Amino acid sequence: MTIPTAFSSLRTSAVLLSVVAVLLGVCGTARADVVDEWGTLALPPAPQLKPAVLDAKTTALLMLDFLPSDCGNSPRCLGTLPKVRPLLDAARAAHALVVYTEYPPNTVANVLPAVAPLGSEPNIIGLADKFAGSNLDQILKDHGIKTVIVVGAVANGAVLLTGVEATQHGYKVVVPVDGMSGVSPFAEGYTALEFTNAPTVSQSATVTRAAMVTFQ
Repeated sequence: MTIPTAFSSLRTSAVLLSVVAVLLGVCGTARADVVDEWGTLALPPAPQLKPAVLDAKTTALLMLDFLPSDCGNSPRCLGTLPKVRPLLDAARAAHALVVYTEYPPNTVANVLPAVAPLGSEPNIIGLADKFAGSNLDQILKDHGIKTVIVVGAVANGAVLLTGVEATQHGYKVVVPVDGMSGVSPFAEGYTALEFTNAPTVSQSATVTRAAMVTFQ
């Protein structure tokens, strides 16, 4: 081996050893996990609410699990009904599609009377993600739907999972913050932040209030 070649090999070895040392240093210093850091977490800014002007012919209002078990005994959910009812009336007046959901063993007969469905409105039964194992996507496609408004209980259950899945099926999603409820304000806030910040989801979602939704 010539002297220049030997020096080149030594330089390469030194660089490799430096990289290994850095990696070992990084890997050897474990950072705190989110539970360790819980007390230092700062609340992010509130989502910016935006008006939603929607084409009634291509919009569906998804009424998720307005049931006695989730809503009838929940002051937070009952508090959404005075906001949801005018939205429901406006959707019907504009001839937008309205779809109801429940989870087993509930049926459409269990929906709270304050927001009860009409006999002609589609209804599906499913778990938290209402697209999973149901014909919801086919119902929406059959009616030419491009945008869904998602309201109901539970915010970080059916509302979040159905809304996120709707974006993955190519729909625009409108989420009125006063039309969803959770067991705590944190659950509702977390859901609103997911729709405004989650990758790909936020590009197809609008977070708003029920009174800021209009049909044309």
